[in-house]
Amino acid sequence: MTKTERLKIILDYLDKIYDDPRCELFYETPFQLLVATILSAQCTDKQVNKVTPSLFAKYPTAYDMALADISDIEKLIYTTGFYKNKSKNILLASKMIVDDFDGILPNTLEDLVKLPGAGRKTANVVLGNAFNTAGIVVDTHMLRVSNRLGLTKLTDPVKVEFDLMKKIPKTSWTKFSHQMVLFGRYTCKAKKTDCHLCDLADGICGFYKENVKIELKRKK
Repeated sequence: MTKTERLKIILDYLDKIYDDPRCELFYETPFQLLVATILSAQCTDKQVNKVTPSLFAKYPTAYDMALADISDIEKLIYTTGFYKNKSKNILLASKMIVDDFDGILPNTLEDLVKLPGAGRKTANVVLGNAFNTAGIVVDTHMLRVSNRLGLTKLTDPVKVEFDLMKKIPKTSWTKFSHQMVLFGRYTCKAKKTDCHLCDLADGICGFYKENVKIELKRKK
C-alpha cells in the first residue's frame, strides 16, 4: 500500500465518522474563542465550557476583560487549572488587543502569536474557527493520533504542523484538525483505546499492530 493510498483511507474514514466536525468550545466572538482556547490548555473543553458562560457574561469583550481585576478572573476560571498563569495571560492579551489592535482581535497568525498565552496551536484554532483561515492545530490529540497512524514520525508540535501541511490538502486543514482532535478524544485515547470501534486498527494503525494486537494474542 502506498503512502497516498494510506492517507486516502485515513481521510475517508475520518470523513465517515465525523462528516461535519465542530469546535466543542463555547464562544460567540473571536475574542471569546481566544480566551476559551487559552483556558483549554491542559484542561478539557467540557470543563472550560462550565466556566466561560460566567466569565463572558461579566467580561464579554477585550475592553471589558482589560479592565478586570485579575483576582476576579482567577476566581471565575479557577477550576480550569493553572488559573494564575491563565488569568495573567488573558488579562495581558486583552490589554494588548485594546492597545495595539484597537480592541479588535487580529486575524493573522503573525499577530495572534504575539498575544500572551497564544501559541501556534491557539492561533490556528482561532483562525480556522473564527476567521475561516486554513490551519492545522497540533495539540496532544493530534500528536498522538498522527504518530499512531503513521502520518508523521515527528514529535515537535511545530514540525508536525508543517509536516502535515505538506500531506493534507489545504482545503481540509481545519476540518482535519477537528476530526483528529475528536478521534483522539473519544476513540484513539491516550489510555484505554477503543480499537475495537476503529476501522483503521488492523492494517493501518502502527500502534494497534505493535501494542494492542500483540497483547490480544498473549491473552489467547
